[in-house]
Amino acid sequence: MRFAICNEMFEGWGFDEICIEAARCGYEGIEIAPFTLDEDPSRITEQQAAQIARTADEHGLQVIAFHWLLAKPSGLHLTTPDDAVRARTSDFLKHLARLCAAMNGKYLVFGSPKQRDLMPGVTYEDAFGRAADIFSAVAQYAGPLGVSLALEPLGPDETTFMVTTEQTVRLVETVNHPACRLHLDVKAMATEASGIVATIENNAEHMAYFHANDVNLRGPGFGDVDFTPIFATLKHIGYDGWVSVEVFDYSPDPQTIAKKSIAHMRRSLAQT
Repeated sequence: MRFAICNEMFEGWGFDEICIEAARCGYEGIEIAPFTLDEDPSRITEQQAAQIARTADEHGLQVIAFHWLLAKPSGLHLTTPDDAVRARTSDFLKHLARLCAAMNGKYLVFGSPKQRDLMPGVTYEDAFGRAADIFSAVAQYAGPLGVSLALEPLGPDETTFMVTTEQTVRLVETVNHPACRLHLDVKAMATEASGIVATIENNAEHMAYFHANDVNLRGPGFGDVDFTPIFATLKHIGYDGWVSVEVFDYSPDPQTIAKKSIAHMRRSLAQT
């Protein structure tokens, strides 16, 4: 397993500064929220993306994934009945796939809870069909670029669509494309009836990517989640991919979060 960190918690930092700090702490990968690069990521060019990859590489880091895909610009939505909005959303995700490929990244982590919520009068099955259509089109486009969708279940406090891993796996299986996989997040798995360890074990065949955080929205080691059995389970299922730190509470400061999170993950992994 290799450790990465998400860039958005370094609010106000330049990308070069973020890479320096991440590398100093021992991370090997950087995960990017596109809106941190431009308020409207549709304006980012592939040439600019390639330069970002070169900057990361200069500091010994890989750009590995994008997340918060639909946070900005406004007006994008996965499950809306509005055909024009869905078409723009699909086109935007394809643009992100091109940018991710230009940065040598491999995954588009689809969280974006508000941009997938069920809208008034929309049934879950109608939303499911619309999401499957978009994800199918994006997977077919992104796959040849070397980029995969990683669909992220999020708990009922965050969204009303793809709330459980079971629902998300059903969507992955419906899309039925090798570039559409499952992403698991510790905070979200804590809401699963089966618990975190069983959720990992039961969905190993679909899992492509992993977020490490605590239910208190902070980093590994900043709360009560025991990461030793989590890493033991990841080892047991043969997961050798990225474990990326994603936090939502940026206190006390990015440097402390980055340093203590990786130290805690390394200790937990060593105890397995």
